[in-house]
Amino acid sequence: MNLSRETLGRARILVVGDIMLDRYWFGDVDRISPEAPVPIVHVKREEFRLGGAANVACNIASLGARVTLMSVVGADDAADRVRTMLDEARIAHLLEIDSTLPTTVKLRVGARSQQLIRIDFESRPDHHSLTRKTDAYRAALQDHDVVVLSDYGKGGLAHVRTMIVLAQEAGKPVLVDPKGSDYSIYAGASLITPNRSEFEQVAGRYQGEEDLQARADQLRVQLGLKALIVTRSEEGMSLFDDDGHFRVPAAAREVFDVTGAGDTVIATLAALLATGSSLRNAVTLANRAGGIVVGRFGTTTIAYEELFS
Repeated sequence: MNLSRETLGRARILVVGDIMLDRYWFGDVDRISPEAPVPIVHVKREEFRLGGAANVACNIASLGARVTLMSVVGADDAADRVRTMLDEARIAHLLEIDSTLPTTVKLRVGARSQQLIRIDFESRPDHHSLTRKTDAYRAALQDHDVVVLSDYGKGGLAHVRTMIVLAQEAGKPVLVDPKGSDYSIYAGASLITPNRSEFEQVAGRYQGEEDLQARADQLRVQLGLKALIVTRSEEGMSLFDDDGHFRVPAAAREVFDVTGAGDTVIATLAALLATGSSLRNAVTLANRAGGIVVGRFGTTTIAYEELFS
C-alpha cells in the first residue's frame, strides 16, 4: 500500500503521555578508573533527542501527518529544550507545567557504539496538573482523528480511564502503548500494543501459537478491545482481532538498538489508521517501520521515503 504525502498530511493525531528528554554523551574509553572498576569515558559529543510520547509524536510528524502532543513538564531548562525541539519538528504541543517536578531526562553514556550506563531524572506529576491536562484533552479531541496514549509508567496517564471514555464518547479510535501489570485501566481502548514480555506479564507465559492466540483473545474479551497487537522482536508482530490471528514476520535485517521501536510502531499505526487504512495494511507497514529503526542507535524516527520506498 502506497499513500500519498497529501493523504498523510490530512491525518490528525493527538498523542498524550509521558514525555522525556533523551540526552546522549558519546565518547571514547581508553582505560579503567583507578577509583573503581569502571571505564573512564572521555566525552566528545552531546546530543538531545525527544523520547517517550514525544518520540511517538516525532515519528508521526516525520511521516508527514499532523500531530499534537499533550504532556506534563517541569519549569526547567529541560522543558525549554523540549519546547524548542517540538517547534523545530513542527509538532503542536499542549504542555502542562508542574513546577514541583523535574522534566523527565534520561542520560545515556555511550562509547564505541555501545551504551555504558543510563541515568534517569524523574518524578510523578501532581493531581492538579493532571486534572488540567484532562480538561485540555477533552477540548482537543474534536480536532483530531485518532488518539494515541503512550504510557511509560511515569504518572502522566494517571487519568487514562477517563481519557479512553472521553475518546469513546467523541467517536475517536484510541491506541494505547501499555505499561505495568494492570491492563484493566485500558479497558475499552480500540487497540493496545504490548511487546512480548509486557504481554506475558499480564496474560501469562504462552507455549506455541495456539496458546498465544487463546491468551490474546481472552485478554481482548476481558478488556473489550477491538484489537491487540503483540510485538515479538525477532518473531515479528501478531495482530489479534475478530478476523483471527494475522502474523507478520520480522522485517529487521540486523537489530542494533530497540530503544524507541515501540514508539515508531504505534506512531505508524496511528498515522495510517487516521487515513482510513485497514488495520492489516497498517500492521504490515508498522512492522516494516520498526524493523528499520532497530538498526540505529537510540531514539530515532522514520521518514515517509523510508517507509514507502
